[in-house]
Amino acid sequence: MSSKDSMNDYINKAIKRYSALFTLPSHRKLLILLLAACLAAGFLLSVPLQLQLPFGLASGLALGIVLFTLTILFDELIQVSSLRADPVFNLRRCSALSLYSLILWLGFIVFGILVDVIYNGVWIKFFLIGFCAALVLRLLVFSAVSVAQAWKVVAFAFLQPVLYTIPVFSMASAFNAVRLDAPFVTLFFLSVTVVLTATFVYIFSINRVGIQILGVGSFSVLKAFMATWTEDQNAPFERLFERFSQKSNIQLSALSFRSVKETIKAVLIVPTFHPGPFKNLGSSDLPYAIQNALEKKWGNCVVMVPHGLSGHDHDLATHDQNQIVLEKALSMSDISDFGAQATPFVRVKRGSATVGCQVFNGCAFVTLTLAPETMEDLPPELDSFIVEAANKNKLSNAVAVDAHNSIQGPFKVDEAVKPLQEAVMASLEKASRHKSRRFQVGAAKVMPKEFDLREGVGQGGITALVVRVEDQTTAYITIDGNNMVSGLRERILDSLSELGVDGGEVFTTDTHVVNAVVLDARGYHPVGEVIDHERLINYVKQAAQAALANMEEAEVAWRTETVSGVKVIGEKQIEAMCLLLDKAVRRAKKLAVTVFPLAGVVLAALLLLL
Repeated sequence: MSSKDSMNDYINKAIKRYSALFTLPSHRKLLILLLAACLAAGFLLSVPLQLQLPFGLASGLALGIVLFTLTILFDELIQVSSLRADPVFNLRRCSALSLYSLILWLGFIVFGILVDVIYNGVWIKFFLIGFCAALVLRLLVFSAVSVAQAWKVVAFAFLQPVLYTIPVFSMASAFNAVRLDAPFVTLFFLSVTVVLTATFVYIFSINRVGIQILGVGSFSVLKAFMATWTEDQNAPFERLFERFSQKSNIQLSALSFRSVKETIKAVLIVPTFHPGPFKNLGSSDLPYAIQNALEKKWGNCVVMVPHGLSGHDHDLATHDQNQIVLEKALSMSDISDFGAQATPFVRVKRGSATVGCQVFNGCAFVTLTLAPETMEDLPPELDSFIVEAANKNKLSNAVAVDAHNSIQGPFKVDEAVKPLQEAVMASLEKASRHKSRRFQVGAAKVMPKEFDLREGVGQGGITALVVRVEDQTTAYITIDGNNMVSGLRERILDSLSELGVDGGEVFTTDTHVVNAVVLDARGYHPVGEVIDHERLINYVKQAAQAALANMEEAEVAWRTETVSGVKVIGEKQIEAMCLLLDKAVRRAKKLAVTVFPLAGVVLAALLLLL
């Protein structure tokens, strides 16, 4: 891959596909609509029979009730027979597919009845074309979503249209409105053959995209995605990730603060894994998992897991790999080399880059942001640059945080690196000139119950770490979310100044559990996009006030460890999957306007000839 920008382009294209997904009405509403559609079909199909009104209406009503009953029974059959192996197809989704299939079919029925006024007897042929259209829709949906065996997919696709056709033909034959002669039977089988051929060509061509890019069919990837998106079933996708994963080293850095009573007061973990790719897949929820595990271990301790310098190429492949990193994080919190020295917080701005730095016991804690300009994942190469720069300034180590706190448009990473490097150098030099002194620490956590994943806030809530060196008070705020709308970071810092806070930074964890849970063009809401800013700021101030209230003299220890051989999805695999999704969708659109219209022309020819 030529640059990080190219991979971000692929990821953005894939994310935009989220908006193509749809939500379904409640099952009760679906059943009401399905009953209405079945009754409409029954009444419409009774029209060509030319029955007297009372009897015609009764016949249409009876046919509609029969169709509705058959649909309910058949949907129950699908749901029961595929429940264990096919969690996506619950009863609600089965009913939805039946409804949409029937609505599509109704279009052909209506058109056929209108044409039948001019050409008597032609309605049944259009009914047959509707049968084929419904069959195609059901085949495509089951092929794209169901993990059932191929014979089941075909059976599930066929049975509903066949069950609809039997009572319609029976009623029409009883009133001599249709004859099942040799030409009609030939037309039926030839029409079904045409649409089956077109559908399988369509599916085969789309699957080829995935085989060429990843070695697996596109529909296999789509099925895995649907299982995750609809039912939180991560196993199918993680099996794919496991197959394509590569080994990498993950670095974890920890700053542990304890009171003079030797009680762990706050732990800050900065990882170089990336919390992605989305929802509950891979390492998407790992920041909160680390936070939760350490809080349980230390009891009354505030844990922060801000975003380290990493990109999607360091998404962990499976939850098993998460556990390896989690265990290392738990062991890292047992630090013994504490010191009671810290420097004041300094901030340096160079162009669009703002870098903060505070030295704790010989370790520089460095915060990087481009706010209010857009920032996304900063390149991991910056991490080694920062450590080297810290060593040149006679510091033992450096822990760098990608604040990930401003988004309003495209991000050009190449343009951001140079000003960040310049600001890093200046901030480290400035901080190292300050004399280290004893310090106080306060920490608190607030869990806003009114915000949830759909609004861009994860389970980690809002944490505040407040550090006082002499007469300077610095606040570090971490919000469990994926980035933040531009301008909100500045408003939060301004509000903290009202509490006597002199400086600091606002971080997000970059959690991806908020991704792919809303039908938004971006696929998620950054912090502040759909929630009230004043309410959020009030929660941040609550956390900061609580931290200020429990401030006490403290000591700090730091530690950096490497977890070797962890399986990550990898840059090439992320790019390939995003490229696959984008290309498969474009291939599907192109084929849809060629394969199926061609099949329609063949069907029209058959109608005229037979």
